[in-house]
Amino acid sequence: MSPSKRAVRLTVFRRRARYLGRRAAWAAAIAAMAALLALADRAGLFGRRKTPDWPKYHARQFKVVRVVDGDTLDVDCPDGRYGSTRVRLLGVDTPESVKPDTPVQHFSLEAAGYLREKALHKTVTLELDPLRTRDTYRRLLAYVIGPGGENLNESIVTTGHGYADPRFEHPLSGRFARAQKEAMKARRGLWETAAEVDLPGYYRGKLKLPAASAPSGTFH
Repeated sequence: MSPSKRAVRLTVFRRRARYLGRRAAWAAAIAAMAALLALADRAGLFGRRKTPDWPKYHARQFKVVRVVDGDTLDVDCPDGRYGSTRVRLLGVDTPESVKPDTPVQHFSLEAAGYLREKALHKTVTLELDPLRTRDTYRRLLAYVIGPGGENLNESIVTTGHGYADPRFEHPLSGRFARAQKEAMKARRGLWETAAEVDLPGYYRGKLKLPAASAPSGTFH
């Protein structure tokens, strides 16, 4: 091959490489921008409403004055006509122990005891999802961060004291789902003996329970 033809081929190759490099750079820049825009949108930087709950509760500390059950507590902050604020732990669901007309469910007392040990009379930090701060019962939805920085919502799932609630998306949905899989695999907490009848309706027939689980029925 003559030097001139070799030079032409090298020039074409370099142009092709530069073209592909520019396309890759643009694709990476667009992906990074999309991720930043998504984060900014979730944070409410594009005018999406932030309810009065946001400045009042988000990243603020409160004392837990009552633990209602495994996924609900009260903090010492007035809320409308109430002297305290009822907080529903975001992204988790624990067996019922105090719900009217509902039997005490499998592992509900252990779940309530766990949250009581972790939070009662302690100062916690609340973290809100800016897109949804209240549930249908007007309870505040929040991640509850314990004195040592522990996310108690996630801890409840990790230790098997409750379920990762799949009914509503939230910022840590994926993490909670993975934590539940690990808890099931290790047969932690309620997963050691949970039977199909013990599961909440949204999980019945959808989860493969640990093979060694023994029937326990609805009552603990």
